[in-house]
Amino acid sequence: MKAAVILGTRPEIIKMSPVIRELGRQGLDHFILHTGQHYSYSMDRVFFEELDLPEPRHNLDVGSGTHAEETAKILTGVEGVLLEEKPDVVLVEGDTNSVLAGALAAVKLGVKVGHVEAGLRSYDRRMPEETNRVLTDHMSDFLFAPTEGARRNLLREGVSDSKIFVTGNTIVDVAVQNSGLLNNPSDTFNDLNAEGNDYFLVTAHRQENVDDRERFQGILDGLKLIRDEFGLPLIYPIHPRAKKKISEFALNPEGLTLIEPVGYLRFLRLESRAKLILTDSGGIQEEACILGVPCVTLRDNTERPETLEVGSNVLAGTRPEEIVKMTRLMLGRSNSWKNPFGDGEAGKTIVKILRHKF
Repeated sequence: MKAAVILGTRPEIIKMSPVIRELGRQGLDHFILHTGQHYSYSMDRVFFEELDLPEPRHNLDVGSGTHAEETAKILTGVEGVLLEEKPDVVLVEGDTNSVLAGALAAVKLGVKVGHVEAGLRSYDRRMPEETNRVLTDHMSDFLFAPTEGARRNLLREGVSDSKIFVTGNTIVDVAVQNSGLLNNPSDTFNDLNAEGNDYFLVTAHRQENVDDRERFQGILDGLKLIRDEFGLPLIYPIHPRAKKKISEFALNPEGLTLIEPVGYLRFLRLESRAKLILTDSGGIQEEACILGVPCVTLRDNTERPETLEVGSNVLAGTRPEEIVKMTRLMLGRSNSWKNPFGDGEAGKTIVKILRHKF
């Protein structure tokens, strides 16, 4: 078996790392194809270094652009690499343009596709990620669903049960593999004016939030109210997209400690010690749940309903009053929920399934 691992963004690098490590541990023929959808050091290179991953054999350097521009460049670039390398299977993870274009290029060439984190659904087609994940699932030969709920989503859409494998989520593998670093002394807080767990952690970057002036303003207003009520720092590692929109919309993020994006291990420490996390990220909803940190999601829906079901997370939308209300609710809730995302063996399970199939 020869495997091509296609990735292009920060979450994909992180969540594919257990699969890449296991392919290497077993000495299986594989290579990494990086699309370059994320390309700055803070959003890309640092994660390869911290997670001790091998260099990508190919990098398409597509950079930023419209959805059509990104997808077209990736599709063309991936096709050329696959024709040269002739892998037996392409592995993609998640719901980005890199995932959709990588899977489509493989399918057109008759190469098998494995979709890691298959079956997630927000049922909100305003989100480009929802379109990407649905199309990728229906093109894939091996659907590695993280939970039984994700498996049921696929079955409802007519996907053959023989293609679906419930593996757990690779983000648990990552958290387990790096758990020893969470309690180590570090410089995590030295420059942030925060000690212990006396701070909130914020992330907001989704297109439907930060590209909409009214929604983004609602989030910022809600965060200011939280700062006023609780008097604790709100640390916001700001995504390049959000930073650009704050300037473009002339917004004033009052009461926030804005910092540049940080490496994964530092961010994991920030998450693990936060009093509460406010986010519009799907992956961070999972990480908060796994780490036992209450989460308020700044969206109207989520493709991670398991976090709602176990009580680690609530939906707040972007109305300021609702954000504050849900923050109060989660601060009063016990963090004794059960992790629904598996036992930290997803990477090994995925590679075992592929070896059996090939």
